[in-house]
Amino acid sequence: MFTSQPKANFYRVLFDNLDLSVLPEYIASTGRKGYSDHAKVRAFVVMKCECFSCVTDLLDYLQNNLLIAHYCGFNIMKPLPSYWTLERFIKKNKNELLQLVMQTQVKKLFDLGVLDTSFIALDSTPISANTSQNNPKSFKKDKFKPENQPASDKDCKLGVHTASNQHDEKNYEFYWGYKNHILVDCITGLPIYEMTTTADVADSTVTLDVLEKTNHFLSLKECTFIGDKAYDVKKIYNTVKDVYEGECCIPINKRNTKNPDKLPSGRLLCDAGLAMNKDGKTTDNGRTRQKYCCPFRQSKTACCPCNHKNWNNGKKNRGCFKYITIPNDYRLSIDRDCVSFKKIYALRTEAERYNARFKQTGQERAWVHSLIAVQNLNTLAHIALLAVAIAATVTHSDYSVRCLKSVKRIA
Repeated sequence: MFTSQPKANFYRVLFDNLDLSVLPEYIASTGRKGYSDHAKVRAFVVMKCECFSCVTDLLDYLQNNLLIAHYCGFNIMKPLPSYWTLERFIKKNKNELLQLVMQTQVKKLFDLGVLDTSFIALDSTPISANTSQNNPKSFKKDKFKPENQPASDKDCKLGVHTASNQHDEKNYEFYWGYKNHILVDCITGLPIYEMTTTADVADSTVTLDVLEKTNHFLSLKECTFIGDKAYDVKKIYNTVKDVYEGECCIPINKRNTKNPDKLPSGRLLCDAGLAMNKDGKTTDNGRTRQKYCCPFRQSKTACCPCNHKNWNNGKKNRGCFKYITIPNDYRLSIDRDCVSFKKIYALRTEAERYNARFKQTGQERAWVHSLIAVQNLNTLAHIALLAVAIAATVTHSDYSVRCLKSVKRIA
């Protein structure tokens, strides 16, 4: 009972505004009731607010702060739950129930006028699995080969993430683990929806699923979707525009293509620097391309100035040819050089800032060994950060709803 008054008051306010009504208090239908599942959820919220990375630190903290354990809902006159009890709750509990708790918090913040879906950004953050193959001091041979599945975690997959924020540096790191895909409100910097997958799942493949599930409980109509180059996929553009009547703010992913040299009029230049002639259009895979051919193609006496390999090919149609895609779809019609696009895209940094706060809760490296356990811990971390935002809003705190350390000063 040696908990400081400000900290005790912080958790009292936090739990008073944490709605767990959608979660059954005792999920098990048979056998002894045991410990309340509501109390376990509150305990894990304490774990994430204190930025503990494992359950043993949480148990030590509750033993030394019985008042907070009482606020969680435990009977402090009896023994607190063991390590195995809390671990079993993380490994066996259905993630859909915790998702409902998070959705309830998001809707409450929306009703309070804090959250908004006008500008939303989707980003992913890597989560390393609890395996020795992720240890940089490990000298195991071929530890990052797909066939060398870690024995300690059968669910994790091999992934890659950038190790530098510099655009001109191609620095990548391989890891075994998972990804947490987070949809963030770019105005407040708070999460709206999250999904955890294995590390081998591409960011763009889960985007439509994330938007659809979010739209079920919170309307995304007329939203502006912001993402990095990983989300530069035509299907995402068309879905946001046609289904949600919104707009996309995504930079073009050139995918190792080169911009051809061309004149101000738009005509392409050949390798010799000469203006090429149009030679019809072709349509394939839903795109239309303009074909340009060699200016000396039909000449019987001219000679290629650069001696192109296709000039003396023994065929009637000699010389080089190039294609350029005609911007006839929504993806290519966006003006990415205008000021408005650059200002809107700058809002994406809120997603990166939230990912940094999410990692500070101890979720950068998993201590469990299964996908369902990682999913539950990730959702609980988001629930904790949303609970902090609700507490700061309800108490009319002058501190930012995004800053965990400052909101802890509520007294």
